Amino acid sequence: MPDLGKYADTVLSAYAASLLLLVALVVLTIWRGRKVRREMETLESRVKRNG
Repeated sequence: MPDLGKYADTVLSAYAASLLLLVALVVLTIWRGRKVRREMETLESRVKRNG
């Protein structure tokens, strides 16, 4: 790891914040995808029954 000197805290906290935001974005995307898939399956089953 390079010597960051007096900026080490700032740089490392920026890396941590960026990583946290990326992980949150991935988790929210997966969660939303599963929710939409469930809704689509429910709608498709209704259409097949009424079809």
